[in-house]
Amino acid sequence: MTLARLAARHGVATVHSPADGGDVPVPVATVVAVLAALGVDASTPEAVAAALAAAERADRESLLPPTLVHWRTGDSLRPPSHLPPGTRLQVTTEDGAVVLGDDWSGLPLGVHTVEAEAPDGRTATATLIVSPARVPGPGRRAYGLLVQLYSLLSDRSWGMGDLGDLRELVTWAGRRHGAGFVQVNPLHAGVPGAPTDPSPYRPSSRRFPDPVHLRIEEIPEYALIGPERREELDRILADAAELRERVLGKGALIDRDAVWEVKRRALELLLTSVELGPGRRADFHDFLAGRGRALEDHATYQALAERHGPHWRAWPEALRTPRAAEAAVRADPALAARVDFHCRLAWLTDRQLADTAGAAREAGMAVGIVHDLAVGVHPEGSDAWAGQEAFAAGMSVGAPPDAFNARGQDWGLPPWRPDALAAAAYAPYRGLLRELLRHAGALRIDHVMGLFRLWWVPEGREPTEGTYVRYDAEAMLAVLVLEAHRAGALVIGEDLGTVEPGVREELARRGVFGTSVLWFERDWTGTGHPLPPEEWRAECVATATTHDLPSTAARLSGDHVVLRHRLGLLPGDLERARVADRAETAEWRGLFERLGLLPEGPGEEAEIRAVHRYLLATPARMVGVWLPDAVGDRRPQNLPGTWDEYPNWRLPVAGPDGQPLTLERLAASPRAHALLSELHARTAPPGARRV
Repeated sequence: MTLARLAARHGVATVHSPADGGDVPVPVATVVAVLAALGVDASTPEAVAAALAAAERADRESLLPPTLVHWRTGDSLRPPSHLPPGTRLQVTTEDGAVVLGDDWSGLPLGVHTVEAEAPDGRTATATLIVSPARVPGPGRRAYGLLVQLYSLLSDRSWGMGDLGDLRELVTWAGRRHGAGFVQVNPLHAGVPGAPTDPSPYRPSSRRFPDPVHLRIEEIPEYALIGPERREELDRILADAAELRERVLGKGALIDRDAVWEVKRRALELLLTSVELGPGRRADFHDFLAGRGRALEDHATYQALAERHGPHWRAWPEALRTPRAAEAAVRADPALAARVDFHCRLAWLTDRQLADTAGAAREAGMAVGIVHDLAVGVHPEGSDAWAGQEAFAAGMSVGAPPDAFNARGQDWGLPPWRPDALAAAAYAPYRGLLRELLRHAGALRIDHVMGLFRLWWVPEGREPTEGTYVRYDAEAMLAVLVLEAHRAGALVIGEDLGTVEPGVREELARRGVFGTSVLWFERDWTGTGHPLPPEEWRAECVATATTHDLPSTAARLSGDHVVLRHRLGLLPGDLERARVADRAETAEWRGLFERLGLLPEGPGEEAEIRAVHRYLLATPARMVGVWLPDAVGDRRPQNLPGTWDEYPNWRLPVAGPDGQPLTLERLAASPRAHALLSELHARTAPPGARRV
């Protein structure tokens, strides 16, 4: 009982409730390990008693909680009512202004610092977050495209899709088909070295983008490369063309490592042979000043990883922390030059992201680019090295057992410590959001339930032996709403899977959109039948599939069942699974027919259009089209539960025959044109030009 009280005091669950009901106790060893990761000794009964006594004493003596949140709803902002009479208060706003006393009515939006001193001499410091009540919403209903950028190659790509391809896509989709947004996978910086993890959801840094996405020819200095380096450049371009041909013409998988090696050579040539002009140099220096120490640390990690490999825990002792590594950089001109090189790459990538966002606006997109925030980072990456004090050592984020995975999941991502975030006034989180929102019309948050709680798995234990750890959800949401408000951006939460009661309601109250996938939308508490379109929620992105799910063509045909069976992922008998899948698909197909959504009769292309007509019949304010669905691609981009058994994150967009399609061929596809034209006609505002 004492351990349970101590765990509750630190937000650590000692039981959890699976979706199928009942309470499952958490192993005591797990609770002890998680508390240790939070800096709490619970290794013996005596240590538990001492830690609990200290925590309860701190609660009694505390003047202020670590974080105060005020939602700007029209109510006046006042200090906490429980403070002793005569307590002296001082608020320092994030801009440095000082407000004395208890008149907080004029405090602006922002993250401020409150200092309190009671008559008995007790003092306290807390963070005060003043946030708008809700995230901005879309001005009108919009449809858009969902795409994994690496999979979208054009005739100009260097073996994988890049920011030039994204700019072409948003321009075509916005101008030709009235699309309101394009959602991409996380463009976070990957862990350096080869072979890299191809998953965009396990990055080195979530704060900075990966220069592998650069369109090299569109860097301004590219045109200034002199004839003395032309032969070297021609060899690079020939290698780039070969990478492109391998994927598009020879059936090879996308090889991110090979693409980066060729682009790295091009960038080395470009940055060593062409000087920046005065205007460009001034822009670069402004970028450095705006990013500050965070960029310096990221670039230092990148430079050190080139010399010592990406696993920073194996580096020489003097390099294992950013502040210690500063001395090494100062003493080594060659290392300092590499740090500058990686700072320039971050700047070049940022500027192409800005150009792409501008192209989306110019194309008339109501929302623009929807960027994606992964749930965590690689334990050996840049963010984990630079922000060690904020991460829980020896812990990994995952998911408890559920109906889809009886063994649970371990994602190999170290979680943020809730106490460390609060102590830092949420600076790591605020900085991350600010960077991602710089060029975003909206931000998708993977596993948005992680703002409330995360499943922590101690190192060396099975995912079934994890437990939930709570975060200050109100503070996390307040920071999110504040930064989205400042950026004028929407927020979309991926809220699929196990969601505890009340979470979706609180997200909706704050204007955070959800994600609704057609095949999962059923009357689960009643008949179990497909949810009628009018009963869907309005504040969501309604879609037929995601990167982790079968394509719509594979779902309708049953190919996804056969694939899972072939890879050993299907529990039970294949024929029984196929019968159940055919029955489910037939139920949806029958509903489409009854609603008049399938006038063309049966057939894969018509049925995919019927799926999207159904989505349009819901009140969802955003409708997402998985871009491969527009051309009948049958393969999933990622098959959870596989590694080498399936080419996750390495497939180009392809047609029904599995042959890769370039962006140019996709844009010319009659099949894609028919689907997108119908979506445009059903979502365009009155009087808008329709194609």
